[in-house]
Amino acid sequence: MSTIDLPLGNTRPPSPRSGSDYSELLSRVRQAGLLDRRTTYYVTVMAINAALFTAAWAVFVLLGDSWWQLATAACLAVVFAQTGFLGHDAGHRQIFRSRRANEWVGRLHGNLAIGLAFGFWVDKHHRHHAHPNQEGLDPDVMLASLAFSETQARGRRGARRLLARYQAYLFFPMLLLEAAALHVSSVRAVLRPGYRRRGWEALLLGLHAIGYVTAVALVLSPLKALLFVLVQQGLFGVYLGCAFAPNHKGMPILSADDNSDFLRRQVLTSRNVRGGWLVDVALGGLNYQIEHHLFPSMPRASLRRAQPIIHGYCLEHDLPYVQTSLLDSYRQALGYLHTVGRSGR
Repeated sequence: MSTIDLPLGNTRPPSPRSGSDYSELLSRVRQAGLLDRRTTYYVTVMAINAALFTAAWAVFVLLGDSWWQLATAACLAVVFAQTGFLGHDAGHRQIFRSRRANEWVGRLHGNLAIGLAFGFWVDKHHRHHAHPNQEGLDPDVMLASLAFSETQARGRRGARRLLARYQAYLFFPMLLLEAAALHVSSVRAVLRPGYRRRGWEALLLGLHAIGYVTAVALVLSPLKALLFVLVQQGLFGVYLGCAFAPNHKGMPILSADDNSDFLRRQVLTSRNVRGGWLVDVALGGLNYQIEHHLFPSMPRASLRRAQPIIHGYCLEHDLPYVQTSLLDSYRQALGYLHTVGRSGR
């Protein structure tokens, strides 16, 4: 199911009257203890991720100037993405009750470990959560590289119009540049006046860049170093894009003046991905997108347990709960991008 013909609206914290349905759901979720912090779970996950991160770089050093380093690059792309998922959870304050503790987890995993500015991502991502798939407000549907509505497609000119026409075919190749785009956006954000904690974030970004470039330059010959960076960063971007694309791409795009309540806005614009523990790990819990959007601070480990409660509640209130397989989510997303791209002709 990729489109829903129902009234849609803007996202804001629900008022007692307009958010009564959400308040009832919130009560059920709280009573089940699903909003309680899962600190032990996260400490375990962070320890495992840190071990894998360290092991991957150790293998990189031990292999030396070898073409097998391209396999190491692929492994590091996966580890970088998993590290990013932990930064995502910290940004939603899922890990600790303390705001400061979550922010430092986010900076260490984002700025220092993978070179993405935590503050930049939090601002962008929270605007997305407040207005998912809403034109003019959700930064994830205001991209220069993709058109998400007929209005956007028809407003493109020149090369951008040609790009929109073939965007379904170019979507996955363009993801090879996603990590590079995020690095550039991170640096630009940190250099902007008024950026919060600019000193710490700039320092950690700089340490990442120096460490990454130095390691690659010292261990690999120039050609191998270039190919290593291209493969590692390219696959890192593809992984991130493949994790986020199933969640909202192909779901309804909301107009700027849409004003339905919080519950319906979050459910109607989100799509879940079916699968077992492997999909949970591979997508960092983002496969439970409906649950995550309704309760962003819910720990990742509680999302699976929350699903039957939220699914049942949606059925009670005649809300379509969209869920499909991973491959079908890509089919729906690409099909939607193709339809929008053709509308710009």
